[in-house]
Amino acid sequence: MPENGKHRRSRTSSLTRGIIAVSTGGAALALPLIGATAAFAAPAQPAAVEKAATSTAVSGKGIAAQKSKSTTYSVVRGDTLAKIAREHSVSGGWKALYKDNKKVVGSNPDLIHAGLELTISGKGGSKSADKAADRAEKGADRADRSERTTSLAAEGAPAAAAPAAEKTAYTNDLDGWIKESLAVMAEHGIPGTYEGIHRNIIRESGGNPQAINNWDINAINGVPSKGLLQVIDPTFQAYHVPGTSMDSYDPVANITAACNYAADRYGSIDNVFGAY
Repeated sequence: MPENGKHRRSRTSSLTRGIIAVSTGGAALALPLIGATAAFAAPAQPAAVEKAATSTAVSGKGIAAQKSKSTTYSVVRGDTLAKIAREHSVSGGWKALYKDNKKVVGSNPDLIHAGLELTISGKGGSKSADKAADRAEKGADRADRSERTTSLAAEGAPAAAAPAAEKTAYTNDLDGWIKESLAVMAEHGIPGTYEGIHRNIIRESGGNPQAINNWDINAINGVPSKGLLQVIDPTFQAYHVPGTSMDSYDPVANITAACNYAADRYGSIDNVFGAY
């Protein structure tokens, strides 16, 4: 688009170009030239060409993306074949993923190590990318809402209320641990209720924060289940919630990490009624 003041035609030139005078016995009629409209509409053509080029470029990108048949995934701590297959929408689930990567995984599909390079079929690749992008967008939106809420609360607070409110005190027992965990979960948008957490704690550990399972398959693999909700270390580290202890035996940290994991896999700890 030309800058202001450049390439302008004079008013007289425009009128002369767009009008023809016809003599009618002393009077002159000013008639518009038939080609004037087309001349003024001409500048719109580059935009149309640019739009078409853009559409072609986008279509080409889509076609190129569709050609991708598979992708490589690097295993991180806390991963399982079932989790990876679910998050990448692998057709056939973990069994199909294990079949494609049996040489890499080995004879035990329940034990995969961080750093393994798995080949994932491209059938569900785009869905996985969309899901990851959607999670990232939701996380950013949640953080933005939290920041705006905090900012508005600070701006609207009266000067007399400037000193921070005292931290809520929780009892050092099962009731207090659950309530403190629920407060942390609320800050991070993790779903769950007192009843759902309490029910699962009683089943998993009987309310003993030092409970440990030394006999199941996890223990045999060197990662025994620990704490109130019997969480193995890789899962605790993968789903640890900032602001809580890094000790998996810590009651609040254990509950919060387990609820974060349950929310990712089952939608909420409230939906768990057995071993998970």
